[in-house]
Amino acid sequence: MIYEDFAIFTPGPVKMSEEILAIGAKQTPYFRNDKFSEVTFNCEKGLLKMLNAPKGSKVIFLTASGTAGMESVVMNLLTDEDKALVINGGGFGGRFVDICKTHKIPHTDFKVQHTNLSDIATLAPNESFTSLIVNAHETSVGHLYDLNALGSYAKKNDLFFIVDAISMFVTDPIDMCAQNIDTVIISSQKGLALPPGLTMVVLAPRALEKVQDINSLYFNFKDYLHNGERGQTPYTPAVTIMLQLEARLMQIERDGGVKQSITLAKEIAAYFRENITPLPLKPYTAYMPNAMTTLTPTDGKSAIDIVRDLENDYKVMVCPNGGDQRDMIFRVSHMGAMSKAYTDLLIDALYDYYGMQRA
Repeated sequence: MIYEDFAIFTPGPVKMSEEILAIGAKQTPYFRNDKFSEVTFNCEKGLLKMLNAPKGSKVIFLTASGTAGMESVVMNLLTDEDKALVINGGGFGGRFVDICKTHKIPHTDFKVQHTNLSDIATLAPNESFTSLIVNAHETSVGHLYDLNALGSYAKKNDLFFIVDAISMFVTDPIDMCAQNIDTVIISSQKGLALPPGLTMVVLAPRALEKVQDINSLYFNFKDYLHNGERGQTPYTPAVTIMLQLEARLMQIERDGGVKQSITLAKEIAAYFRENITPLPLKPYTAYMPNAMTTLTPTDGKSAIDIVRDLENDYKVMVCPNGGDQRDMIFRVSHMGAMSKAYTDLLIDALYDYYGMQRA
């Protein structure tokens, strides 16, 4: 099987636990029955609890990628009467900009760099907006924004607050009530450590009020909400991934809850960063999440060459960047079923690659 014996440190898909992998190896069951409706309700309940979602919030389950979740939110919740402030700090922020362009949503492309937006009130354009859109963790460069500051800014200015939490859920803190978040987008293949193919959109009551009739069959939230009342989806769900999600949410609870999951990711990230300090690599950003470390070579080596050499010579996979960043940075995930022992596989490979002795 392709890459089966490789150590994986890519930010999606991420390393999965044996318990979750075993579920994926079983026969996919039929799903239009009460038993599967119970699975859906359990998944919704678990997600709402971990996000501290406002009372009355609902979850939509899409058999689709995270980008589909991003686009569907814009399609269903914004109109040409809105004016969105879109945080654009990289490839995924740029994707939200493209989605707004595609659906003709008036917006401002707010390009940011070298800030976690704790000073959003000062930095934001002096315009009148109706909504605020952010990728909480800009995965393309490993940059985490300050959701507390963004949430306070949204509340003060009465902005409808949309957060893509795809690559920081269960590894970095997020709290819908405390941070005044109206909509959260999550995908299966990042911190939840499941296969790709399932995206969840969490709608607080204020978001539910904004759901509108749209010219789309598959992405019509009203249809999903109606079917969700009986624990079903209008079209075939990612059945096996839903079963894995149910088990994964129970696994997180059993292991100490979402706070413990975040603590573990933080410990693994700190362990990795501390142990590679002597190597000719430096952090790309000062605002890295627990989910991921983004590194820049300081010895003139090309980042893409490091990625390829780790894969070819050590069977270790990290994540390259493309475009004008291909030689500048590579990314290392701390999401999923990580441990210090597993992380040592990458640390030891890097030391050997550089011909250095690990202390």
